[in-house]
This record gives sequence, structure tokens and C-alpha cells, in this order.
Amino acid sequence: MRHDCTDFRQLFLDDAPMMDMRAPIEFAKGAFPGTVNLPLMTDQERQKVGTSYKQQGQAAAITLGHQLVSGATKRERLHAWASFAKAHPDGYLYCARGGLRSLIVQQWLREEAGIDYPRIKGGYKAMRSFLLQTTDQAVEQCDFVLVGGLTGTGKTDVLQQLDNVLDLEGHANHRGSSFGKRATAQPAQIDFENKLAIDVLKKRARGIEQFVLEDEGRIVGSCTVPLALYLGMQHYPLVWLEDSFEQRVQRILRDYVVNLCAEFVDVHGQDQGRHLYAQRMQQSMANIHKRLGGERFQRLSTMLHQALDEQLRSGAVDLHRGWIEGLLKEYYDPMYAYQREAKAERIEFAGAAGEVREYLKARAARLIARG
Repeated sequence: MRHDCTDFRQLFLDDAPMMDMRAPIEFAKGAFPGTVNLPLMTDQERQKVGTSYKQQGQAAAITLGHQLVSGATKRERLHAWASFAKAHPDGYLYCARGGLRSLIVQQWLREEAGIDYPRIKGGYKAMRSFLLQTTDQAVEQCDFVLVGGLTGTGKTDVLQQLDNVLDLEGHANHRGSSFGKRATAQPAQIDFENKLAIDVLKKRARGIEQFVLEDEGRIVGSCTVPLALYLGMQHYPLVWLEDSFEQRVQRILRDYVVNLCAEFVDVHGQDQGRHLYAQRMQQSMANIHKRLGGERFQRLSTMLHQALDEQLRSGAVDLHRGWIEGLLKEYYDPMYAYQREAKAERIEFAGAAGEVREYLKARAARLIARG
């Protein structure tokens, strides 16, 4: 028989299977990667029990809960819990605070299905606190370096070739710019923070104590970088990635046009996917209308519209180069040039992709050698 668990670190390092007994509305606000929501009560049932608790006390609320989850409803949920337990004999169950809901499910599994299944003491709240502390401790204890550069220099490409990267854009499912939305939705804020913390935890368990990050703003799409980390990013040393204008245009064409269209088609099918992709591109341009100004927005927006029409008609994408070049020269490059000047004292190296990659690897090796 396995015991109830309080070793949160090992749970996340092992990717332990977990079933979450919280109501769907609680789960949607934040959960852990790979966790399965098999609630004791639906949202409506939980609301009724909560109202009973406030008006009549705990005993009445428990009685109502047993009435709501009984008969065929109870048998159906018990079957789902038992199926999970049998499929994941190394797993655990938990509720919000490791209290009544997880105890009830644990008891029912034992008494009515003959399954002893451990729960996580402290529940979701305790595990969530542990992960928040994990990120804050890394900020206090580890070495960080940022990779910056003009739009389209391939910062993400470089980062993906390193073992010690914390991919904020990957965890946020967003490319970070005004055109950065993917075909699939971004995670909830809490899910983003949890994924980032687990990434930190696993890398530190492998002995990594220096992390490379892309130089981001506080917001990555709809996800907010944890405050302690963001404050640190305002003074971490910076490595600047450089590339030719032509290469940058080609990379943006690949990532934000060809690959994004393919993403939408993969998710939504050919016709709807292409239509939704075109809508997304036009909305992305509209989102920076005020920053572009009226004349420039109209000109670039018209070029984008014409390029999308041609792409949807024939599949050709070369017309997109026009608005991409205009947006880089007239909007992104001046903005990033200003940012580079403001951060000049923090730049410790600048170079092309291969040079930056090798510099960062050597930098990490020096830290390990100093050990």
C-alpha cells in the first residue's frame, strides 16, 4: 500500500499521474500539466453545497453532497476514478486543499472498489505554492542571461538548440509580437506559471544553474511573466543576435505566414483554416493601428490584404514580403534600435546565430567549471 504524498518535488519530477477532484470551473482556472479532471461534484453541485454550507453549516452541506452524488451518478463517477487508478497504479488524487473531497473519493474507492489510492496532502493549493516558490528561488539562486535582437533574427531558433533555455514563448504558446498568436489558444495564466516552474524544477534537478531567456516584455500574448523573473530581466546581461535584413524577412515569411497558415489548416481544416488564418493576420495588423498611424496602417494593411488574397487564391506568398519589409523598416526596427541603445551597457556579446549559440554554450560551461 502506498502512502499519502507530501513530496511535491518528486511528484513533478516524475510526472506522476494525478486526478483532480475539483469542480471543472476550478480546474479551468489553473491545473498541472497532464492532470485529469475527474470531479467529485459538477460546478452546479458544488455551488449548491457551498450555499448550504454558508446557510446551514458543514453537516448539512455534507449531507446534501451525499444526496447529490448518489445512485447512478455516484456509480458512474466511481467507475471513472477506479479506471484511472487501475490505468495509473503509480498515481495520486487530490482536491483543492487535500481535505474533504479527496478524502471522500479515497474512502469510496477503498470501500466500494477495493482500491487503496493515495492522495496528495495539502492538495492543489500546496502544490501551487510549491511551484511559485520554485520559480522565485531560481530567480534568487541561479544565473540568467537574455537573448535579444531585431524582429526576425531567429532568437527562438537559437534558443531551441540550447539545453538550458526557459522558453517563455513556448510555455505561453505565443510568439511574443503583435502577430504572435498561434492557431491554438494560450494557456490560462496559472497553467503558464505552473509549466514554467516545472521546467525550472526539472532543469535544476539535472544540475542546470544558468538559464537563457529571450528578452521579452512583461506580457507574452495574454500570459504575464512572473514578477520576480521579470524584475530580474531588467538587469540580466544581454546577448544580441544579428542577421541580415533579407534573412529576417524570409524567416518572418516562414514563421508568420507559411507555418501559421499550415497551423490553422491543421487545426480547422483546409477551407475554414485558411479563412481563420486570414482573419487573424488582418486582426493582428489592426491591433497596432494606433501605433502605426493612419496613413502607414492603411498602406501596410492594403498590402497585407492583397497578399492574403493572392495566397488564398494561388498559394503564392511572395506578396507578403512587401508589408513585412515595410513593417520592419518603419515600425519594428526603429523600436528595437531604441531598445538596444537603452540596454547597450548590458550587452556582453553580439553576433550571428552560430556565434551566439557557441558563446552561450561556452558561458554555461564556464559557470559549471567555476562550480
